[in-house]
Amino acid sequence: MAANPQPDWLSCLPSSWAYGVTRDGRTFFINEEAKSTTWLHPVTGEAVVTGHRKTSDLPTGWEEGYTFEGARCFINQTSVLTETDWTRSL
Repeated sequence: MAANPQPDWLSCLPSSWAYGVTRDGRTFFINEEAKSTTWLHPVTGEAVVTGHRKTSDLPTGWEEGYTFEGARCFINQTSVLTETDWTRSL
């Protein structure tokens, strides 16, 4: 059986909505009628979690992620800490 190339969150977008992806990989939604954007899916009310990523500007062991509300956070994989500002743990 072939895998579905279209994720569930995409197949249930209302017709007046589109989506975009920021340079850092975050998915956002565009209401073309209201000319507005949001991090939250218009049907589910949740942010699309696309995973964590390591960036060269973060210290070793830290990854960038996003909460279900779409807020940016940082995860220290060494000590299993989650912070909104990774510099607070230094």
